[in-house]
Amino acid sequence: MKYETINPYTEEKLKTFPLHSDAELESFLAAAEDQYRAWRKTSWAERKAVLTKAAALLRQNREDYARPITIEMGKLFDEALGEVDLSADILDYYAEHGPRFLEPKQLHAQSGKAMIVKEPLGILFCIEPWNFPYYQLARVVGPNFIAGNVIIVKHAPNVPQCALAFEKLLLDAGAPKGLYTNVFLTNEQSAKAIADSRVKGVALTGSERAGSAVAAEAGAALKKSTMELGGSDAFIVLDDADMETALKWGIWARMNNTGQCCVAAKRFILHESKADAFVEAFKKSLEDLTPGDPLEKATTLGPLCTEGALKLVLGQIETAVKHGAKLVHGGKRLDRKGWFLEPTILENIEKSNPVFHQEFFAPVAMIFRVKSEQEAIDLANDSPFGLGGSVITADVERGKRVAAEIETGMVFVNSATWTAPDLPFGGIKNSGYGRELSSLGIDEFVNHKLIHLPA
Repeated sequence: MKYETINPYTEEKLKTFPLHSDAELESFLAAAEDQYRAWRKTSWAERKAVLTKAAALLRQNREDYARPITIEMGKLFDEALGEVDLSADILDYYAEHGPRFLEPKQLHAQSGKAMIVKEPLGILFCIEPWNFPYYQLARVVGPNFIAGNVIIVKHAPNVPQCALAFEKLLLDAGAPKGLYTNVFLTNEQSAKAIADSRVKGVALTGSERAGSAVAAEAGAALKKSTMELGGSDAFIVLDDADMETALKWGIWARMNNTGQCCVAAKRFILHESKADAFVEAFKKSLEDLTPGDPLEKATTLGPLCTEGALKLVLGQIETAVKHGAKLVHGGKRLDRKGWFLEPTILENIEKSNPVFHQEFFAPVAMIFRVKSEQEAIDLANDSPFGLGGSVITADVERGKRVAAEIETGMVFVNSATWTAPDLPFGGIKNSGYGRELSSLGIDEFVNHKLIHLPA
């Protein structure tokens, strides 16, 4: 495993970082354990100060923080700026609301007096992905710092400069050494860290394969874990949908972050009365995108994150077509430097097609046509994933009713699935378990301790 920066636009290898040794991992664990003993006893004011200062530094230097995101994984610069702002919002959110979420809860006991107090667990080992290099970190740091936990993070190997930048951000914000530690580890070393008795919880955002392996390691060590493992979100357009709303959110939901988003719209389930018009307009919008340097404002189509990611999706498209799918648009690598894929539309995907139940982590839209609301619901639920989804309809109450039937962790009516500090994020089925953000996110890695007193 190599931790290195390779610019997806230029294909140039810019920097390589050495792995940490087993001895260094031991020193990180020891420092984190020492810091936990001190941090768990700090005041709300001390914990809030670190988060508030980190948020302020992100906002003051937003372009400096955004640039490594674009250089390392190819995100459009405006979107990278948005990620920096969102990360700051998350840190501020927990600084402001965290103490309230952690207040003791009085119980109405039949005998005596009882309360639930929320106490930190200790060291958390977090494995985070490349597609939102700061946001993913902010959503584990915000709730867990304010709760009194400490964090060791193994970030994705292709965003090492973002990983180091976030570690430095927290140190600059006043976090004591050992409170947050970035590690460059192999998978074998990660397993060793998870098994270590000083680690009390494990959080992973990544693939099904990674989640299965890490969840097994955490389970074998009897550690609490949370898993966010991607999705194949349905974007349902009902027969009464406003087409302007459907197209606005459909394009954004598929093309945000060049389609490399867990909650991107990946399966477009269209009522037959809307399908032709939607596909025609959707295709035109994709044709109007401008590939180029993601640092340039004129660019509206960035590259995929790695050469491996491009090869993977090209293989998926080839498989889909080989098994009967119709290629409506795109489907090829752009003839230029950089890991660019033509935005792609696939139709006529039968259940026997191997890609029917797969996730496309790229700008590829699968189109399905249905005759009724119930058929749309049944198709949306015919997936091993259960992360998010969208329902577009002129009748909000109808949308609420349909949303109630969708088997996912999140459903948005008349907008794309997205994230905010005060909205819980997570899924069911193969999309994982547990929640991040909102008050639910702070409850995942605390001890809900019962204290019972005599009357």
